[in-house]
Amino acid sequence: MNEQFVVSLILILATFGLYIGIAVFNMARATSDFYVAGRGVPPVFNGMAIGADWMSAASFIGMAGTVMVLGYDGLAYIMGWTGGYLLLTFLLAPQLRKFGRYTVPEFIGDRYKSNAARLIAAVATIIISFTYSVGQLSGSGVVIGRLLEVNTVIGTLIGVVLIAFYSALGGMKGITWTQVAQYIVLIIAYLIPVIFMSMQLTQNPIPWLSYGDVISEMRVLDQELGISEYVVPFTEATKWQFMALMFTLMAGTAGLPHVIVRFYTVATMKAARWSGAWALLFIGLLYLSAPAYAAFSRFILMTEVAGSSLNNLPGWTEAWVDTGRLSLADGNSDGVLQWSELVISNDIVVMATPEIADLGIFVIGLMAAGAMAAALSTAGGLMIAISAALSHDIYYRSINPKATEQKRLAVGRISIVAATIVAGLVALNPPGAITQIVAWAFALASGSFFPALILGVWWKRANGPGVVAGMLVGLSVTLGYIFAAKYGGFTILGIIDTGAGVFGASAALITNIVVSLLTPPPSQKLQEEVQDMHYPEQIQYKDGEAWIKDAK
Repeated sequence: MNEQFVVSLILILATFGLYIGIAVFNMARATSDFYVAGRGVPPVFNGMAIGADWMSAASFIGMAGTVMVLGYDGLAYIMGWTGGYLLLTFLLAPQLRKFGRYTVPEFIGDRYKSNAARLIAAVATIIISFTYSVGQLSGSGVVIGRLLEVNTVIGTLIGVVLIAFYSALGGMKGITWTQVAQYIVLIIAYLIPVIFMSMQLTQNPIPWLSYGDVISEMRVLDQELGISEYVVPFTEATKWQFMALMFTLMAGTAGLPHVIVRFYTVATMKAARWSGAWALLFIGLLYLSAPAYAAFSRFILMTEVAGSSLNNLPGWTEAWVDTGRLSLADGNSDGVLQWSELVISNDIVVMATPEIADLGIFVIGLMAAGAMAAALSTAGGLMIAISAALSHDIYYRSINPKATEQKRLAVGRISIVAATIVAGLVALNPPGAITQIVAWAFALASGSFFPALILGVWWKRANGPGVVAGMLVGLSVTLGYIFAAKYGGFTILGIIDTGAGVFGASAALITNIVVSLLTPPPSQKLQEEVQDMHYPEQIQYKDGEAWIKDAK
């Protein structure tokens, strides 16, 4: 048993113990605790929880690798995901919080006065969250598999057990405070290696300012090797794919049910806005670091691994070749590893970085703990979203409206365990890379929820038949395009499966508007409720106590 394994295992087990302890301490005992954490989370801590919920395995493990492999074209992920939070913070989150429901399907059902719309939204929540969770569990399998030096299948199963336990026990209340701890762990783990690499390569400890010098050197190397330049746009995809992917990620962010529900855990509209502001700050720390990670890792691989004798490669390469995520093939049989013969998976770049840069066993273990925090935090939020759709929107609102709180909590916990197990089984043989699977979830959210929520909040004429038709058409178009592009080779303007949301969202918006205009308008009372969402709350004081009054 080597020293690195022991250190990594201790760090992982210590953080696991912390998460489980927090979940036990904050165990949900009421439905409001289970679904919305009692609506009492302070904005700064909610911002941290949102950041952890958001910075999934795709962000932590996959994003820097995607930028490294795709170069400029990979920036669509960073711009799309960040821009989506601006949309959500300013156009949806405060208004949805003011409407005061537990889940996104419940908002859609009550806003449009349609049980059919709520059920379709509940099914869409399950599909989107399930797709997303497959990516997270696949990521946890990569981390645990590398750490314990076992097959990623075993690693995935270990992640399933842990997520099912603390998500079912704590509900949203437990998950919220667990995610605060997970954010602290993951951001420390993410920043330390990139700061050390910056010092190694540029003698500047501020990677956000120094990585431009490394990119300048890489441009020269790219020209010498005759390969696509790292900073030249649209070399890996068309400009239409770049814009479609960016739109899909932005609209998908604003429509993801497990992210939106986080804004239900605060007390007021103002707190929802501040939660979004804090979340942008906390998320920005990681997202601004990803391009630096990508540049530093690519530079080290180009200068210290490519061009080396196959018999004299760094020791870390052997361990990653064994995972199946790194391929070193001597295509021309000259005994030297050329840049074109080095095939590295997007999903291992960040995880391998501490070893690539020789940062020591503690940093390697810290990175493993951070990656697990990222995968587990998002998976926990996703499982709550699936559970709420099954136990609250389908079971309680449609099947058994007289169910007691204890019964609803039991159904919610059983739903989490079942969903985690099924998602874990699919993640054993994932249908794509982590970032690709996650992009499909965003495409589905942008084609179903984004149009329904935007029109539901800002167009009082939108009605039940319109949203039902819009969600069905949007989901069908998005799913159809994903399958046609991935398995049939069908594309429009070079837009592949990860950009499918642009077609789904457009189809859903048009359908919703046309059907709403062709059918009777909502009641005057409902239109007034929609209009009321646009006004901020005012805090007034009476007998020394604060209370909220709607400003109209």
